[in-house]
Amino acid sequence: MEEINFRNAVKAFIVKDGKLLLIKRRANDVHRPGAWDLPGGRLELGENPFEGLKREVQEEIGLNIDIIIPLDVHFFERDDSQKIQLTIFACHLRAGEIRLSEEHTEYQWLDLQKPIEEFPKWIHQPLNNYKK
Repeated sequence: MEEINFRNAVKAFIVKDGKLLLIKRRANDVHRPGAWDLPGGRLELGENPFEGLKREVQEEIGLNIDIIIPLDVHFFERDDSQKIQLTIFACHLRAGEIRLSEEHTEYQWLDLQKPIEEFPKWIHQPLNNYKK
């Protein structure tokens, strides 16, 4: 039987005081090492995307969120050839202090008023959708 190399993934677009939370992937990550990213990740097979996003955010940065609305959907192939359908959700921060998991090395709150070129290119569309 042929193995299907496809996963659903979710990311949290968390804005606080007009700034977007970005986290930096560790340097030895299989996919986009050292890149700035949004919190989130791949879902378990059959996992509810809302519960999966809350789980991923809690695991990666130790925060509790409310999921508001989808901002964008991407389809791409990872560096390890896995195909991903990624949904990015606008989220509100509920509670918690940022505690990075070992998957990430640092975080930053990037002002939404900065030029779009200062954001990772794949975030431009959800950023434009958020600002509408």
